[in-house]
Amino acid sequence: MESGTTGRQRTPLDRRRVADTALRLLNEVGLDGLTLRTIARELDVKAPALYWHFKDKQALLDEMATEMYRRMIAGTPLDPADTWRERLLKVNRGLRAALLGYRDGARVFSGSRFTGIEHAEQLEETLRLLTTAGFDLAQAVRATTTTSLFTLGFVTEEQGVEPLPGERREGYDVAERARAMAGFPLSAAAGPEMFGDFEQRFEEGLALLLDGIAARYGIG
Repeated sequence: MESGTTGRQRTPLDRRRVADTALRLLNEVGLDGLTLRTIARELDVKAPALYWHFKDKQALLDEMATEMYRRMIAGTPLDPADTWRERLLKVNRGLRAALLGYRDGARVFSGSRFTGIEHAEQLEETLRLLTTAGFDLAQAVRATTTTSLFTLGFVTEEQGVEPLPGERREGYDVAERARAMAGFPLSAAAGPEMFGDFEQRFEEGLALLLDGIAARYGIG
């Protein structure tokens, strides 16, 4: 237990508290600006104290991704009566919403590994639901991982344009792009489809995937 300068006891420094602080700072400084030193300053501890819990930044990102997932499953209620389509829609909508809650959320999540097994319960339920619907296990795994990879990639690109909802990066003005590409009329006209209405594009892309999964595996 650490003590403050006033002699009062502080909240114990543990992995989850550090990850929670890092996620709060993420919206302010972004992934590139997030350092163990910055987090230590926010927690009012010396940077070496964090190395008791995380050997490097990737270990911290793993814990941050795990905490993001904990919050996602807490906010994504699932129904055992879901059809396989409903389940994959819910899971991927929940994942996108969780990632969009943080600046660079998709970059944090991408390539990270969970530090616990909280994900196993939802994964087990989803795989059981899909195999009951007629998928074999390999097909169920491909369906779940392909849709989640689509969501992760989609949000990575979405946050490249809008780091946070309503915040648009310079250089992504659709009208300006159309003027610059006037000599390529189809490409110029594609701008609103490529860089606008992310909600509609995500839903349509996910629907295309689900239709393809159904057709590929012959499951309605």
